[in-house]
Amino acid sequence: MFEGCKIKYVKEPISGKNSCIRITYPDREDGSHVTYSVPLKEDNIHYKLIQEWVADGNTIEEAD
Repeated sequence: MFEGCKIKYVKEPISGKNSCIRITYPDREDGSHVTYSVPLKEDNIHYKLIQEWVADGNTIEEAD
């Protein structure tokens, strides 16, 4: 599901805490891409999928 994606935390500017996870899918043939911002909430389906992906040995990139 996340093959070729860039998955990275995003920090809140004021507190500096991670506020969400950004998933950026690979560029399409026309150069565009799809980006999702996933909240750090256990009941979010995308967050659950990311946690499964991490459990499989993958790593979320740290925020800038």
